[in-house]
Amino acid sequence: MTAPSGMHWTDDNIYGKLLIASTREQIMISSKVPDIIIARLPLYLRTLCEMEERGLHTTSSKELSDLVAVSAAQIRKDLSQFGEYGKQGTGYNISFLINQLRKILKVNRVWDVAVVGMGDMGHALARYPGFVNRSFQIVMLFDDDPQKIGQQVNQLIIQPASEMASAIQRGGIKVAMLTVPASVAQRVTDTLVGAGVKAILNYAPIILNVPEDVNIRHIDPVTHLQWMTYYLD
Repeated sequence: MTAPSGMHWTDDNIYGKLLIASTREQIMISSKVPDIIIARLPLYLRTLCEMEERGLHTTSSKELSDLVAVSAAQIRKDLSQFGEYGKQGTGYNISFLINQLRKILKVNRVWDVAVVGMGDMGHALARYPGFVNRSFQIVMLFDDDPQKIGQQVNQLIIQPASEMASAIQRGGIKVAMLTVPASVAQRVTDTLVGAGVKAILNYAPIILNVPEDVNIRHIDPVTHLQWMTYYLD
């Protein structure tokens, strides 16, 4: 058995004994994993990448726990949903675990993203440099304001919303970020879904209805601030 790319077996070949699920098995496992566990995986991945950048090669669930504020037992339980990636007394090979988490989260490739709504938030997202090195690249911008259409933002031209559906279909875009007013958010969402978008990050202050096969996440800073102020004196 050969080592995955970028990984070196230890002398006792402990990682050579790991069982890596087939694509079909991985899909079956993932479909049964609670969403709250999936939500923690990107945090583990980001932290492991930071550790690798510092030149570290191995870690333990305890060390990872101290960095992500999740108990070591919970980390082990979360990872065990997908396979056996470490060994008691030895811990985890950081490079190997990074590769496995990228496969699980499907970020071992780059996803093209469309931003809809080019107000202040849309401009900020279009200019944010942190997407590319984490498997996302913004490739399309849309708005319905005639004064914004045709403007260039970070080397991309803002396209008219009227052409959004056809452009997204041609580009095979599956991911979109929505920063439009709440009053039009559902209508725009319906258009995105009809064009084939399967994942939407919504910044509009409204809960949107989407089909079961479309994944949507809502980001409303006000509700999160209200959540936090509960704990203030």
